[in-house]
Amino acid sequence: MSIPVILDCDPGHDDALAIMLAVADPAIDLRAVTTVAGNVTLENTTTNALRVLDMVGRPDIPVAAGADRPRARALSTAASMHGEGGLAGPLPVEPSRGPSSLTAVELIGQVLTEASEPVTLVVTGPQTNAAAAIEALPHLRHRIARIVFMGGAVNLGNWTPAAEFNIWVDPEAADVVLRSGLDLTMIGLEVTHQAWLTDKHADAVRGKGDCGLFVAELLDHFVGFHQERFGWEGAPIHDAVTIAHLIDPTLVTTVFANVEIELGSELCVGRTVVDRWRVTERTPNCHVGLGIDRDRFVTLLMDRLVTLT
Repeated sequence: MSIPVILDCDPGHDDALAIMLAVADPAIDLRAVTTVAGNVTLENTTTNALRVLDMVGRPDIPVAAGADRPRARALSTAASMHGEGGLAGPLPVEPSRGPSSLTAVELIGQVLTEASEPVTLVVTGPQTNAAAAIEALPHLRHRIARIVFMGGAVNLGNWTPAAEFNIWVDPEAADVVLRSGLDLTMIGLEVTHQAWLTDKHADAVRGKGDCGLFVAELLDHFVGFHQERFGWEGAPIHDAVTIAHLIDPTLVTTVFANVEIELGSELCVGRTVVDRWRVTERTPNCHVGLGIDRDRFVTLLMDRLVTLT
């Protein structure tokens, strides 16, 4: 049976590939997409989600815009990486429709209420919408099967020395999610920095119809950025790992540990403090990803992407 999923995201190149993987794999039943400000502004992340769903022939999947800023901080974006519009590479195309009249939290509530079984919430951007939904919909907690989020790191960050971007943008929201008592899985940098694609993968899909060209042009920019900025061979496709983990739970190795969010330190704000070795007495609250079978991840992702035309 397929897994009912709400994908809360901030497209972003890797978010776009996460959406495409969720649509392409029969193990996932993508019920809704909600958007948040993060990689770029909310207007752009929402437009990009609509564009991607048009590209994969799924304009029936509802899209709702959520928070346009973090809970307690000014918005900082990753436009330097993703471009001002968020999907640098392919030529911009206006989507065929606008977003739902519902807010992200309202759409999440509607999907949870109407589903015949609990729904998995996948979060691939700042957790502002997820935190708001947890607070606004306490009567629907039992309808959330689990939350799988891309964010955090056991070791070093990627946006500051201490913090990963998604958590750093809205650490207060992440703190709400980590304290929620829900079934949580953290797909952090230890996992996603192993989940990279290269120029060869862009070339492999370039002749595979409109979707293949779209993916190739996304990768041309995203891989090129990481080659120039970090000297890496490829680019980590962070967000698609969340969906791949649902499709095949054996891909990612996890440990159940206590995770806390640093909120007060000037140098370490947004740090995910993972008590991997249980040196404190704090109760484990999150399944934390430690590694991934990269070859099987890449094979899964590429095999599914080429089915999209």
